[in-house]
Amino acid sequence: MQPGPIRIFLVLFILALIYPSTLQAATEQRIALVIGNSAYTSGPLKNPVNDATDIAAVLKGLGFTVTLKTDADLRVMKDEIDNFGDSLKKGGVGLFFYAGHGIQVGGANYLIPVRAKISNEKMIEHEALDVNRLLSTLDNAGNIVNIVMLDACRDNPLARSFRNAGRGLAIISKTPPSTIISFSTGANQVAADGDGRNSPYTTALLQNIKTPGLPVEQVFKRVRNKLVDDTQGKQEPAEYTTLRGDFYFIPQGGRLDNLPDTTHYAAKTMPRPDSDELVQQKAALERERQELAREKQDMERQKALDAERKELEAERNRMAEEKEQLAMGSRPTVVGPRETARDGRFVAYDNGTVLDTSTNLMWAAKDIGSSISWASAKSYCENYRGGGYSDWRMPTQDELAGLYDTAKTYRSECRSIFMTLDLHLTELIRLTCYALWASETRGSEAAFFYFDSGTRNWYHQSRDLGARALPVRFGK
Repeated sequence: MQPGPIRIFLVLFILALIYPSTLQAATEQRIALVIGNSAYTSGPLKNPVNDATDIAAVLKGLGFTVTLKTDADLRVMKDEIDNFGDSLKKGGVGLFFYAGHGIQVGGANYLIPVRAKISNEKMIEHEALDVNRLLSTLDNAGNIVNIVMLDACRDNPLARSFRNAGRGLAIISKTPPSTIISFSTGANQVAADGDGRNSPYTTALLQNIKTPGLPVEQVFKRVRNKLVDDTQGKQEPAEYTTLRGDFYFIPQGGRLDNLPDTTHYAAKTMPRPDSDELVQQKAALERERQELAREKQDMERQKALDAERKELEAERNRMAEEKEQLAMGSRPTVVGPRETARDGRFVAYDNGTVLDTSTNLMWAAKDIGSSISWASAKSYCENYRGGGYSDWRMPTQDELAGLYDTAKTYRSECRSIFMTLDLHLTELIRLTCYALWASETRGSEAAFFYFDSGTRNWYHQSRDLGARALPVRFGK
């Protein structure tokens, strides 16, 4: 046998006897996905990109293979989480860190990508990342340890404008096995973005994550103590854990040679350990806080049910008005249409129709004026009697795309929280929002067309999502 392999075996054997945790840290696979979103059009944040960049640098020094993404859109976030899960299926330790806007709607938590188009609550699940998608990915990976850090409770415009959106993030009812989740503040509370380079939570994390010999739970306890101290009790992080063993970022006796310089993070003397009585009092207070949060969630759900009942009643009233309009529109026009305006290839008539002379398609001069499901939109188009015609129908995506023209622009009546909406088509056809249903379907989904961006999409047929209906027919 060669002397080289013998020496390697002896070194590993001695390390296993003296520093078993050090040997584990040297051999385990460590994978991290770090995301920081700052560049929101509405409610931009100063620190998340700094937070993610600094956390990524420290994790690399702690032996993690790090993927860093800043100002990520929804597709990038979903793809990177899928890649993250695939890597973890090989085993080892997984760590996910997110800094940016987050929101709870109906008791579910969502992370907000940059460039999200969210004009109403029903679009949240399609335009934001559900935290349950991340937790399901970790659960399916089946690796030994997962650590999730969410610095995502910063105040944002959605919580102030949506009826069912709460402050901060909600309690996670089920944590995957072998996982610890750290929130930058308690349930239904708002965290500070920070006046310095980093948020208060990330500042405390950067200071304590590189302390040798601390299990991960003790790291988060020190983060909590510093954060409560630094914010005068205004912000206290919370953790949820299903860990059964110990995990150390740096085992006792581990080396710090690879860590970046973090001297700009303020150091502070740790308070003395709490007495057993004080620990019990804090635990009782935390139970009370969680019970109050659950009661508040139940109350919010009841409010949401009441709001849905009101929406159903309003929908019944709208349907009655539509039936009346359809009945009035079914009366034939006696006098032929008279031209009232021209815009290039488009000609408007006094009977509320607009003819596209290049395609010989005749369009209604305006959409239905309110959000509508796909089936209701199809019925509205087929029963439309504008101009005295009875052969109206729902347009295809290609026909809608034929109206899109970047040389034409006017402002939509509806507004998105994160985007200023300008529509690109002739002003002779007036749309009250940026999306129209198209006739194509695939399974339970139906086609959309966006007139603010010229893009196509698919959504569930039963949801209105701010979409409108615009009838079309072939001109004679």
